[in-house]
Amino acid sequence: MEILLTPPVAFLIYIPLVLIIFFIGRGLAGKTKETPLKSTIYGSGEEAPTSMAAPGYRPFFLIAFFFAVLHLGVLVLATGPVDKLMLPYLFGIGLALVALLLG
Repeated sequence: MEILLTPPVAFLIYIPLVLIIFFIGRGLAGKTKETPLKSTIYGSGEEAPTSMAAPGYRPFFLIAFFFAVLHLGVLVLATGPVDKLMLPYLFGIGLALVALLLG
């Protein structure tokens, strides 16, 4: 029974299962009628914004680096012994987080 849990065998079992569910669902859905209303953008009943919410990826990367430094720093600190040699490392993580917060 453990062979069923190996990724290649599970993949070969799940793909036909997913295809069966897909085709049954497609048959139950019925025929569609294309209308201009179906192809318009829906934004909770409001007009779609014409300007970008955040220009570029800079805000995303600041948040991503913040969490990467935070999580990896805590992971490294948690795997080491608790002594005074970790204080400079902890100070460095804090400094990096402050630098990322200030942008």
